[in-house]
Amino acid sequence: MIEKETYNESIEKLRAIVANIERGDLDIDELSEKVKEASRLIKVCKDKLTKADDEVKKILEELQ
Repeated sequence: MIEKETYNESIEKLRAIVANIERGDLDIDELSEKVKEASRLIKVCKDKLTKADDEVKKILEELQ
């Protein structure tokens, strides 16, 4: 079983990809792969944030 990245790990990987792109360190083949990876990481982060938001809302509703 492949262990999924944590939110913080995903964010750090995204930061590294952005830094490489901004510095122009990637050739065109690497750029394409890094953009695909960034897209996947953004989805991971978005899913984790949505899940956390839903859980917090549920907890707050239970407290009322």
